Amino acid sequence: MRRRTPPPPAPLPQIDGVDPVRVRLPHAGTWATAREYLVARLTGAGPGMVESMFAAGRVVGADGRAVPPDAPYRPGMFVWFHRELAPEVPVPFPVGVVYRDDHIVVADKPHFLATTPRGTHVAETALARLRHELGLPTLTAAHRLDRLTAGLVLFIVRPEERGAYQTLFRDRRVRKEYEAVAAYDASLVLPRTVRSRIVKESGVQAAREVEGEPNAETLVEPAGRQGGLARYRLFPATGQTHQLRVHLNALGVPILGDPLYPEVTGPVRAGDFRRPLQLLARRLEFTDPVTGAEHTFVSGRALRAWSSYADWADGN
Repeated sequence: MRRRTPPPPAPLPQIDGVDPVRVRLPHAGTWATAREYLVARLTGAGPGMVESMFAAGRVVGADGRAVPPDAPYRPGMFVWFHRELAPEVPVPFPVGVVYRDDHIVVADKPHFLATTPRGTHVAETALARLRHELGLPTLTAAHRLDRLTAGLVLFIVRPEERGAYQTLFRDRRVRKEYEAVAAYDASLVLPRTVRSRIVKESGVQAAREVEGEPNAETLVEPAGRQGGLARYRLFPATGQTHQLRVHLNALGVPILGDPLYPEVTGPVRAGDFRRPLQLLARRLEFTDPVTGAEHTFVSGRALRAWSSYADWADGN
């Protein structure tokens, strides 16, 4: 099997930690120019946006030179550009750094901040912030946390080592511990291991459990009680989307502040940072595949509903 030729390096720099968009023109197509192809592909860019990008010289080739609007379509050609980003509401919480060396950065992500660019969250992400703040343009994420979940995320400094660290998660050689605050249920017998099959369909906000071979496993342990509230320790053996949220909901104790489980509520207004989801990635433990060091990292964040439920409920 013929190996795919890697793309050339980006000729444009990052802007505030955000990479330029790279597009490769397909080998099969009937477009007369590169501009025509991008107009057809970038249907969500808005009327006249692609034309204005070409007119301003903002679409470049591998040599960094602007691609003229009438440049002939060349199958396999790469072009780069920075997209016009819609205004994003700043997330008013810093990204903490609990550890940094020549190979990895371990960040302590706040609630409401996406891990990596996705959808409408591009500049306001932990990855973009850390690249900009630490001066590490090649930084990449080894895994992701939900935007609404706070806690520890592992980032990789050197692109050539990315596979080694991502393999840790693929092969389940990272011990992850989470904390959650939810209702107390005296009838719930813990500890217990929850196994189920979870599916997350594209375009559907909430994941769901279905019949079939389990693909998600979580050990749930009690970690304290305060009146009608309980704190739970969660040890996921797998990494399905929304796994911990789905499993606690299935036990009858949905996590406080969850807008999807047990039912999908209306979208949270942009800039509303009250009552964050009470889920925290508390601990990461693994053997470094590059240095051989034994790592244990602990988040310094606290779940506000546990330390002061009244403040959390009031949105203070």
